[in-house]
Amino acid sequence: MRQSGILMHISSLPSPYGIGTMGKSAFEFVDFLKASGQTCWQLLPVNPTGYGNSPYQGLSTFAGNPYLIDLDLLVEDGLLKQNEIDKYDWGKDPKKVDFGAMFFNREKVLLCAYKRFKKNPDKEFEKFCKKENWWLDDFALFMALKQNHNYRPWNEWEEGLKLRKQKAIKEAKLKYQETIDFHKFVQYVFSKQWTLLRKYAKDNGIKIIGDIPIYVPYDSADVWANPLNYQLDENLDPIKVAGCPPDAFAKTGQLWGNPIYDWKKMKEDKFSWWVKRLSKNAECFDVIRIDHFRGLESYWAIPYGDKTAEFGKWVKGPGKAFVNTIKKELPDVEFIAEDLGFLTPSVKKLQLDSGFPGMKILEFGFDATKKNDYTPDCYTENCVCYTGTHDNETLIQWSKRIAPKCVRFARKYLKLAETDDLCEAIIRAGMNSKADLFMVQMQDYLKLGADARMNTPSTLDPKNWVWRMKKGANTKALSKRLYKLTKEAGRI
Repeated sequence: MRQSGILMHISSLPSPYGIGTMGKSAFEFVDFLKASGQTCWQLLPVNPTGYGNSPYQGLSTFAGNPYLIDLDLLVEDGLLKQNEIDKYDWGKDPKKVDFGAMFFNREKVLLCAYKRFKKNPDKEFEKFCKKENWWLDDFALFMALKQNHNYRPWNEWEEGLKLRKQKAIKEAKLKYQETIDFHKFVQYVFSKQWTLLRKYAKDNGIKIIGDIPIYVPYDSADVWANPLNYQLDENLDPIKVAGCPPDAFAKTGQLWGNPIYDWKKMKEDKFSWWVKRLSKNAECFDVIRIDHFRGLESYWAIPYGDKTAEFGKWVKGPGKAFVNTIKKELPDVEFIAEDLGFLTPSVKKLQLDSGFPGMKILEFGFDATKKNDYTPDCYTENCVCYTGTHDNETLIQWSKRIAPKCVRFARKYLKLAETDDLCEAIIRAGMNSKADLFMVQMQDYLKLGADARMNTPSTLDPKNWVWRMKKGANTKALSKRLYKLTKEAGRI
């Protein structure tokens, strides 16, 4: 069945407290999707963010982001009082996330809720901690230690904690028990709120598409707790780090800096960490998008310490062995392969052999002067078509930037009159394409420009990740327009 949906992160929803959350606005957005004839809601990763606020650089691949916890729901649960929320400044601009306010104030409010909760904890909390202890214990300890080391990365902690010596870990657990329990409580609350939202979406026929970054950051609970999974030296420093080679978009390549997996070891234990990771995410999402899928075939390995990505080299990844394992272990999970970037015949073969739908970006199809793999009539059914991803410009921004010859090609290809709206025509072309699933950034339906771009790759621009939808922007009129467009394309 051909479907369509909208790409928008939870953080981009309107709310009174500085960032979109899993509360009222999220439930209303599900209602908007349903009324608009959409069946999919794609999010960015929902893990706790670290330096740079990127959801693709999470402090844990298993934990939920405390910023996304809804405070009003905690008031309803009797864990917070309104005045405990209102005394903090949550930012001045409702169209942007104020990550500074989140960092300094969110935890203080959640701590108020925890102090009230621990006086009369419910039985489900204990069950949650027991069920999730395989990752939760390490994560909660990691966060407690990070706080008590002034948020310095774990490789700068004293040697006993850095190397996870048994005595040092045992002493830390006793010393920081209260803080550890607080972080477990936060994850419990996240899980409860997520479960409610997920159920509401499912009951209303909306699939939630989750996003899994292929790599985790060095300063994360994942690397600290399981260093043998990564290519690290005897001092636990990375040997090689991840990124992308130089191309037309980045002359010196992209230096992500994430440690690279020890794929040989992972293969020997049948990719057990990955199976756990994907199984956990399958509990949260209906579909899982694997970011940087091409890195499974071959990855760009950059010597640790290099200032750019120029001197890396391609190294063979786990390839078919990995794909076959996750298909065998997780036969009922739907995946999307983010097969963008430098694609070789072997990358394309791996994606085809996997059976996972790949991705087509409409902006790439018309940022050219002739037909290519990304123009709509070149699509096969088993793909997901996007106007653009979180890393791309909004359609309006893109249309103002591309060369006149590209505009001429696009207008000729789409058979447009001079007065026809190019961006609307591109959306219509994607909606009417063969792609099984068509996804549009919310910014493109709202016809927003450069200020609404979610991320500019390889930058620490303070404008990254901050965009929020204005309250009431997803009007009934817009919903009717989307429903009509979707119905005409046969996606309802």
